[in-house]
Amino acid sequence: MEQDKRLDNFLETNKKSHFLQSPEWAKVKSDWEHEMVVVEKEGEIKGTMSILLRKVPIFNRYIMYAPRGFVCDEHDKDTLKELTEKAKEIAKKYKAFIFRLDPDISNEDEEFKKIAQEIGYKIKKNIKNIDQVIQPKYVFRLTLSNKTEDELLASFNQKTRYNIRLAIKKGVTIREGSRDDLKIFYDIMKETGSRDNFFIRPLSYFEHIYECMQPNHVKLIIAEHEGNPIAAVMPIMYGNKVWYLYGGSSNKYRNLMPNYLLQFEMMKWGLENNCDIYDFRGVSGFKSEDDPQYGVYRFKKGFNGDFVEFVDELYIIFNPLMNWIFNVSEKCYKLLNRIKNKLKK
Repeated sequence: MEQDKRLDNFLETNKKSHFLQSPEWAKVKSDWEHEMVVVEKEGEIKGTMSILLRKVPIFNRYIMYAPRGFVCDEHDKDTLKELTEKAKEIAKKYKAFIFRLDPDISNEDEEFKKIAQEIGYKIKKNIKNIDQVIQPKYVFRLTLSNKTEDELLASFNQKTRYNIRLAIKKGVTIREGSRDDLKIFYDIMKETGSRDNFFIRPLSYFEHIYECMQPNHVKLIIAEHEGNPIAAVMPIMYGNKVWYLYGGSSNKYRNLMPNYLLQFEMMKWGLENNCDIYDFRGVSGFKSEDDPQYGVYRFKKGFNGDFVEFVDELYIIFNPLMNWIFNVSEKCYKLLNRIKNKLKK
């Protein structure tokens, strides 16, 4: 128990902390095997890494993945190296053929990239689209620290401030939802997915997130108009950050601008809990107005956060032949799916 308390305290206070690196998120991903690597020095935790492992059918070998790992000083070469050596031991235990991770570190950090390569990582290059990454490569992040609600509102661009005030003026109200409201949230998500043509996970998945991340790390926020739910979001809070994890809106009431008000509500939750950063999660890195995702980019940009490009995915290959066979089979599988979808149309 003492180890668990020390680990929880470290993960809640380290500036590189991330909800995807938490023990709670490992419970969300319960269909994966899980290993938590901890490096200590003189009784003090210096770094951790949550590693998920999944057995690939037929191959009988594992893929290792540390989403947004490491959690440590990103320039502490000794700790990074020790975490990596422990990961290699896990690879032997599970007969893994590759270890992948996508650190929460800016692509501008050349010192980190140099250290990563020196301790044995290769860096994935030439990423062309979002299908080639697991976590978003590009996000907007807004600094919350040392700001009041009024100062935060004043920092948004004029149109965004106007839309927040318009939602309030038009009678949009906000309430915190409970587990019983997840069906409302899910129905709104399905409507959004159908409108914007993206995949929506089943209701059970959102229930699982809510159960695993309660009571301190997840919230359900619902926007209503005249008693009718018109939009909803599920943010995650961990350490010094709040993330906009999932959200959607009804087709009928989008002109009431509930999404703008909900973003502000999630930021206020972060302010109440002394968070330093609000993370909007993924946007397209290609800022052309012709990009299908440009509308999402423009919406998030209106809050005047910082555009962040994360370092490319790091990896270590333990079995080159097995990795090659897996990659070829994966490409064939995706190609067949694309052909199947075209035939359906």
